[in-house]
Amino acid sequence: MPTTSTSADSNIGGDPIRPPTDAAATFFDGVTNRKHAVTLRLGDAALDIFEDRLGIASWPYADIRLADGGSDVLRLSSASALPLARLEVRDEILRQDLVGRCGQLRERRRTSPQETWRVVGWSIGAIASIVLVTLYGVPLAAERLAPLIPQSFENRLGEMADKQVGTVFGRTECTSPAGVAAFQKLVNELRAAGGLDTAVKASVVNTGILNAFALPGGKVYLFNALLQRAETPDELAGVLAHELGHVKHRDHMRGMIQNGGTSFLVGLLFGDVTGAGAAVFATRTVLNASYSRGAETQADQFAIDVMHKLGRSPKPLGEFLFRIAGKSGGRAIGILASHPMTEDRREMTRRADRPNTGPDLLSADEWRALKAICRR
Repeated sequence: MPTTSTSADSNIGGDPIRPPTDAAATFFDGVTNRKHAVTLRLGDAALDIFEDRLGIASWPYADIRLADGGSDVLRLSSASALPLARLEVRDEILRQDLVGRCGQLRERRRTSPQETWRVVGWSIGAIASIVLVTLYGVPLAAERLAPLIPQSFENRLGEMADKQVGTVFGRTECTSPAGVAAFQKLVNELRAAGGLDTAVKASVVNTGILNAFALPGGKVYLFNALLQRAETPDELAGVLAHELGHVKHRDHMRGMIQNGGTSFLVGLLFGDVTGAGAAVFATRTVLNASYSRGAETQADQFAIDVMHKLGRSPKPLGEFLFRIAGKSGGRAIGILASHPMTEDRREMTRRADRPNTGPDLLSADEWRALKAICRR
């Protein structure tokens, strides 16, 4: 406990006390937050603290420790004083004198090579931990958590994201009756072959962007620009089947968990990801989707399996996307930017090529009606 005195002639630390003439400092008594303007005297064994020429405390040098502080101030505590008592010394000469007298301060100021390497080692370990969590921890959590998220939750998130899509692209869904009927027929055949439930909804949007994507919950969008590039129903069916593969495997939820990181995981735990901010985040995640290599391979394989079940070859899918990428000179956006079709992926669909044994997915009249779906 600090020693206190009530007069300038008090005996602190065993030495006669003289009015202090040393540099000023700031003292906190550990009881209140009031700053005390004090002066200091360096005795033989202790640091004496004065306020208005009255001795208020004496800190033995052996008990003085460094406390938290900036580079421009020496902030001290004492093992024999109150836990929150602090002394701030700014005078550089007095600071050097104190460090010279207090053994604990000298030990703290010296940093051994072993301590330096220990700090470096812990820093490297912390960075490695962050990298490992980012590369493996969050993806693993997404892989485990996505199947556990209730479908009703994903449907609500998809509905909100759908409204955002309408804001971004406008309500420009194509509604030609014959075209809509042909499109729904194609989607339903793919959905049934892929084992998806009837919750899947699809529409064509009249925009010049090359894209096709599916929202959480199963709403599928095909942009008219991509539709017009397709030369056969099988080419278009492969693209739609690929997107339905992402719906089947719930890749959208995995992507949102991975891209949102810990904040999205905490939101899932506390049910705080169904507001407008979550809808914007979900829409941005879908429109800028960049699925993992494993997710892309799974979606490709899903499309191949669906086409096989329908008795159709998956080869047109690879040829279609590769053809568009070549014509776009690498500047394509949408499905080509988020689903890069390399030579290897085209080879994947070529290896899965089989003679067509099933009926045509659409008749010639239905195909013409689908291509004209956005005409009025």
